[in-house]
Amino acid sequence: MNIGEIARRSGVSRSTVSYALSGKRPVAEATRRRIQTVIDELGYRPNAAARALKEGRTRTIGLVIPPASQRLTDVQLGFVASVVDAAARADLDVLLSPSGGEHDRSFERVVTGARVDGVVLMEIRLEDDRVTRLTEVGLPFVGIGHTSRPDEMTWVDIDYETLIARCAGHLADLGHRHIALVNRSAELVAAGYGPGHRAQLGFSRAVAERGLEGVQVCCADDAQAGRACVEKLLVTHPELTAIATINEAALPGMHRALAHARLAVPGDFSLTGVAARHWAENLHPPLTAADILADELGAQAVDLLIQRIADPGLPHRQLLTAPPISLRESTGPARPRVGPA
Repeated sequence: MNIGEIARRSGVSRSTVSYALSGKRPVAEATRRRIQTVIDELGYRPNAAARALKEGRTRTIGLVIPPASQRLTDVQLGFVASVVDAAARADLDVLLSPSGGEHDRSFERVVTGARVDGVVLMEIRLEDDRVTRLTEVGLPFVGIGHTSRPDEMTWVDIDYETLIARCAGHLADLGHRHIALVNRSAELVAAGYGPGHRAQLGFSRAVAERGLEGVQVCCADDAQAGRACVEKLLVTHPELTAIATINEAALPGMHRALAHARLAVPGDFSLTGVAARHWAENLHPPLTAADILADELGAQAVDLLIQRIADPGLPHRQLLTAPPISLRESTGPARPRVGPA
């Protein structure tokens, strides 16, 4: 059975059926109901758009992002772009909504206003009220990130614990015995930001397993903070020879601090971490890093969300990725430092 037969039996044009199915143009409610009645009588197996007609869907998904006042990192921007692109390929629109603080009203409108069929939620914390709220109202959602109870939701995420442990292990293999973890901001970590806590766990585990001396610090997401952070580390821990980080936005400042201290990378000091691939490749020197492929994760999140919208009763699914470390030019054999730089 095809659209032409539906149109003939409904007494409307093919284009009217098409518009009713796609939602791209308004169709009178009585006409829409007549078309749906014919579809039901014929046992027509509609595509996703026809199911949207029957179930009153909006063909729009929400993407809940950090507050607009907060500058997004390259990784976060990559997630936003990839979700929008994947949604467009599925003929879905995307409604961007900030959350947090004064933006909570925007999030609540998305949750309760029948504006979207489902939500992709970014920057998830170990205890996240947004996850609780979405679960309460029964709106399908998928996280880019997960809470401390991973089995209670569907999500995709980066295995920061494993990746930072690998970074520390790579540095140990090069002979580095004194290393630091430069995390995200103290505010984020204190608020239960998942990647920050998992990076801490991975770093602590690797330091213990490899018998290293490790120090952990937090750093705001900008180059100026990165420079100040490393300048302080070089003074307070003059024995350091390497840093692992998940704070890509601070990396340019870290490089400037090392250059100001006349420490060459990688001859005198090594840097590694977790970062967006294009960002890592374009640093000077290119960063040895576990490369985040935001386009793949964003597309997978949208695919999982479409499945949950079609069948909210599906069991929760989880996808944890741990890309290999790409060896570039920012890490090398340890060269002991003596005294403050």
